Amino acid sequence: METTRLILFIALGLVLIMLWEAWQEDYGVKPAAFVSEQTTTAPAQQAAADVPDIATTTIAAEEVPLQPAMESARVGQGELVTVTTDVLDLQINTLGGTIEQAALLQYPKEKESPDVPVMLLKNESNEFYWIQSGILSKSDSANHKTLFTVEQRNYSLDGKDKIDVTLEWQAESGLRVLKTYTFYRGAYVADLQQQIINDSAVDWTGSAYAQINRTDPAEAGSRLLYTYTGAVLSSPEQRYEKFDFGDIKEERLAQDISNGWAAMLQHYFFSALIPGDSNDTYRYYTLYPDKKSYVIGAVTPGKTVATGSRDTFKQRLYFGPKLQKTLNEIAEGLELTVDYGIFWFIAKPLYWVLDFIHTYTNNWGWSIVLVTLLLKILFYRLSAAGYRSMANMRRVQPRLVAIKERYQNDRARLNQAMMDIYKEEKINPLGGCFPILIQIPVFISLYWVLLETVELRQAEFALWINDLSAPDPFFVLPLVMGVTMFIQQKLNPAPMDPVQ
Repeated sequence: METTRLILFIALGLVLIMLWEAWQEDYGVKPAAFVSEQTTTAPAQQAAADVPDIATTTIAAEEVPLQPAMESARVGQGELVTVTTDVLDLQINTLGGTIEQAALLQYPKEKESPDVPVMLLKNESNEFYWIQSGILSKSDSANHKTLFTVEQRNYSLDGKDKIDVTLEWQAESGLRVLKTYTFYRGAYVADLQQQIINDSAVDWTGSAYAQINRTDPAEAGSRLLYTYTGAVLSSPEQRYEKFDFGDIKEERLAQDISNGWAAMLQHYFFSALIPGDSNDTYRYYTLYPDKKSYVIGAVTPGKTVATGSRDTFKQRLYFGPKLQKTLNEIAEGLELTVDYGIFWFIAKPLYWVLDFIHTYTNNWGWSIVLVTLLLKILFYRLSAAGYRSMANMRRVQPRLVAIKERYQNDRARLNQAMMDIYKEEKINPLGGCFPILIQIPVFISLYWVLLETVELRQAEFALWINDLSAPDPFFVLPLVMGVTMFIQQKLNPAPMDPVQ
């Protein structure tokens, strides 16, 4: 009876969640769409982002570049430049050289639509996600609202190993800025070089910045499955520090870090800003511009470029999947973007074992089965001790019930009599609980490994299970699990108190 009631409560909870999801979709408050002053390019890019005052150690304080003006409307009108590699399909806006679209060609959005890729960076009416960059100076500067020119509108590998896309801007003084993106075959990392060519009559002093600017996807639609979505900052002192959207909204970060990086995470995928030289000290910052979007960015150390000379600011960008086997090669600690939670020290070895088994099975589903069996074997003696303890408890259950009826009005005598029976039969009443408590962190870690591992996304298993990251379409596995849990519960000793 109690089991039936529990199942009914769980079913009722699921129904209420589905009803809430449906109500939100039909009647929930929708976020207001951003209105643009032009229609050919990014409709939402009117959400300007300023950059905090820059403190550097390479230039005098009075020469520190100023932040760009806060402008809600776009300055001028840009055109889209398409860049295609074997793994990426990007669109760069000549207005600021902003990367406003990045499609991951090897990751379909839906299993049923293999030709429709995941759009990591995007530009939609009520949701956007960009990577912006620019130059800051008290004199001539070119930020993410400056109109650049470009030689052509389409770039592709065409048999080459890399593509250089260069955008140019020139001031009336003669100062030129060349913004060059370099994309590589088979890579989700790109190089960003912002070159200053000083053909003006005076020396130029300034810095460069890159920033990730996005809206909160939860505001564009509810999410049933929770995984961390927000900003992350890495430093030698704290390799993985979260700044969720609420933190960015409440407080502006401004921190000088060397050998660090910044990222914006979501389930399976992320984007990151990586220093061109890890030994340089960058100023990392967060912003909440126009109360519409969330920004995390990095400013390079300042430089002085003498008249008639040139110099380059270098940064690296990442936009792609959480492939932890390759991320540490890009930047130290970047693999921490695969967020395993508080039991990461257990989850990492579990992933290593899962990946090792996969090299032999070539099937992630069977790899999961084998890892689970290995864990069961590892905990066999512990589980057996727990099962023996529960069996002993079931054996003495009639004696415990009789004692309860005899001393039902004397709690002290009842407890003493029960302890005498436990001592006589050499039973630990908590013996069945300890093995379960010890295993809980391990299986929670395994859950997070399965949840965060992008290799399992849309991976096939067997029979009707063709997507390990999606629910069983026929609910066979949940029913089998429910039956096994019911049988396991029946093996446990019933509590003496019916309320329990």
